[in-house]
Amino acid sequence: MSAKVYFSPVITPDKVLELFRMVGKPLPGKVAIKLHSGEKGNQNFLKPEFWKPIIDHVQGTVVECNTAYAGERNETGRHVRLLADHGWSRYFPVDLLDAEGPDLELAIPDGKVIKKNFVGKDIVSYDSMLVLSHFKGHPMGGFGGALKQLSIGVASSFGKAYIHGAGEPEKIWTAEHDLFLESMADAAGSVVDYFKGQIVYINVMMNMSVDCDCCAVAEDPCMADIGILASTDPIAIDQACVDLVYASTDPGRDHLVERIETRNGIHTVEAAAELGYGTREYELIRV
Repeated sequence: MSAKVYFSPVITPDKVLELFRMVGKPLPGKVAIKLHSGEKGNQNFLKPEFWKPIIDHVQGTVVECNTAYAGERNETGRHVRLLADHGWSRYFPVDLLDAEGPDLELAIPDGKVIKKNFVGKDIVSYDSMLVLSHFKGHPMGGFGGALKQLSIGVASSFGKAYIHGAGEPEKIWTAEHDLFLESMADAAGSVVDYFKGQIVYINVMMNMSVDCDCCAVAEDPCMADIGILASTDPIAIDQACVDLVYASTDPGRDHLVERIETRNGIHTVEAAAELGYGTREYELIRV
């Protein structure tokens, strides 16, 4: 069975809301809005004003977790200040899921590499999740989209190191690379299971740098904007984004493809599909 992925080349806040409505999946109860709030100094992340119509519509709470590397988001006090400086807490309720320990441990009995995932304990306050992803490159993962948001994004500070280290957090930057990618697939699946599929995914393909929004010093976007995608399948939506990059005739496309390929980025999608919580087969429905 293929998944439905809705696509529009028009990138506006109202179009995000339109595609969400087309997906046709109500999000019950208290909704966690997982997005990337942007590292201090990053120029490419999508700002609160862009996401405001969709967040207001679902009446959700913006959720984030501390990072596992040096910066302005690796400690609760600094992270809370940056969330305010970037405007998130001006417009929305904000919850730093791992502001205080202990973490919540999610079991991954069928994980390829890791058998548990550590997430911010405040996740227990939510019944469903809306994952708002800025699709772009990534220095380690090759690209960042829905799967990265589910895995590294929802993981606590310790959980991020655990995933990066493929179960050995002390190897955060030295673990075998494909094991790290497979660990991301494992962790993402644990969050899908936790919410019992009550998640909608939106990927926005604009400001596409080879670098992530986690980089304080990031390259400027290397290719033209492509559009907005929405789905209930995190694997299909990321696969569709990668396919749209490959299909592009933009002169900057090769730079992003090089970043994806040199980091074997598609392997996260492959591993996730093998775990079975989504599919790489999709129907792209142009709006």
